Amino acid sequence: MEEADIPLMVDYFLNASEAFLKGMGADKSKFPKREDWIELVAEDLQKEKPDKAFFYMIWELDGKAIGHNNINKITFGKEASMHLHIWQPIKRQKNLGLQFLKQSIPYFFKEFELEYLLCEPYALNVAPNKTLNKLGFEFIRTYETKPGWINFYQVVNQYKLTREGLEKVIQ
Repeated sequence: MEEADIPLMVDYFLNASEAFLKGMGADKSKFPKREDWIELVAEDLQKEKPDKAFFYMIWELDGKAIGHNNINKITFGKEASMHLHIWQPIKRQKNLGLQFLKQSIPYFFKEFELEYLLCEPYALNVAPNKTLNKLGFEFIRTYETKPGWINFYQVVNQYKLTREGLEKVIQ
């Protein structure tokens, strides 16, 4: 992600309908103001990898940004939590997320020296759950939590991909 991409990512969330956000487990009332959100991400963008709170990768198709993949809860050299978003409804359900993740995930492992990657999508959000299974993530458990600062308390499915399992992803 470059600084010019930040408003695109923030606006994806801020301009989304309540119904769409609910379907992914997000709560619009928890979102920071646009300027504050942009500033937060811009400041973190300048930090060195071991000090980052989150890291975003923009997904492009035909030279245009269509989504992002990010990690947060990063413990450099150990673990991170992953999120994935296709911004444009017309681009969803075309296996693009699967193809982009096959490129993003090895990068996260290498650049952040990860031992494993976690992903906890809302249990009722079918698309990411299906995609994680296809990629070879191991299903760990279903439980209730508030998975992130923009989420409501919900049932999530926890998946894990270890460094050893990475080979399945890049095939």
